[in-house]
Amino acid sequence: MSRYPDFLSANPGGKPQKARMRREPSGVFSLFQAPQIQQFKEAFQLIDHDKDGWVNESDLREIFTSLGISPSKKMMDELLSARPGAHSRTSSYEEAPSGERGINFTMFLTMMSERLFEFDTEAELLEAFGSFDETDCGMVRVEELEKWLGEVGDRMSEEEIRRLVKGPFTDREGQFNYREWVKVLRVNEEVE
Repeated sequence: MSRYPDFLSANPGGKPQKARMRREPSGVFSLFQAPQIQQFKEAFQLIDHDKDGWVNESDLREIFTSLGISPSKKMMDELLSARPGAHSRTSSYEEAPSGERGINFTMFLTMMSERLFEFDTEAELLEAFGSFDETDCGMVRVEELEKWLGEVGDRMSEEEIRRLVKGPFTDREGQFNYREWVKVLRVNEEVE
C-alpha cells in the first residue's frame, strides 16, 4: 500500500503496475551492429534450406552438395553436435547433449563471434603491417609481404599467401593496401 493518497499517485485505483523494462540488446547480439547481424542472418538463411530456423543434417548435406563436397560422417557429426561456449584455437566446441543435432541462429551467431574475435585487433594489425610500410602510405609491396609471411614467425603456406594478396586489395603495381584490408576485417567497432 502506498504511503501517498490515491489522488497523488501515478496509479489511481491502487492496482500494482509492472515496471517497464528498458529494452537493450543482450548477449551475443550486443557484440555486433545491426548490419553485421543482418549479414550473418542472410548467411544462416542460405544454409537453412528448409527454412525451419535450424541448420540440421539435411541442410548441411544440401549446402555441401551444392559446393561439390562429400563430407565424411565424422565431419557431419562434428558440425551437427558443435555448440558455442568452449571454443578456443586448440579445442573444439562443446559437444551437444545426445539427441540434439543442429544449431539455431543465436547459436550460429555466438559461434561466429567466437571465431571472429580470435583475430588480432585493428591497431595490432595496422602496427604489424606498418612495420613494412616505410613511407606510411598504407601500402606494402606484395613481394616483400610474401617473403616475410613465408619465412618468418608463424609461416604461411604459398596458398595462404596467394589468397591474401590476390584480389581487390592489391593494385596493378604490386602494392597491397593493408589499411583497406584491415577495415574490411574489422568486426567490432569501438563505441564512441
